[in-house]
Amino acid sequence: MPVHRRFRDRIRIGPVEVATYHDGRGRDRHTAACTAPGCGYSSDYADRSAAELAARTHRCRV
Repeated sequence: MPVHRRFRDRIRIGPVEVATYHDGRGRDRHTAACTAPGCGYSSDYADRSAAELAARTHRCRV
């Protein structure tokens, strides 16, 4: 069964979007995902600052 997440506090840093969501255990989690076609980069973090740092330092190979 697919997981349906509600993202909030979304920002865009270059081609990467950073957003906050609640995981299945009620904790706040933060994700950074590249929106460039064919890139496929995404990562989850416990800290918002870590997700924003990953978005700032991400370089697409596409």
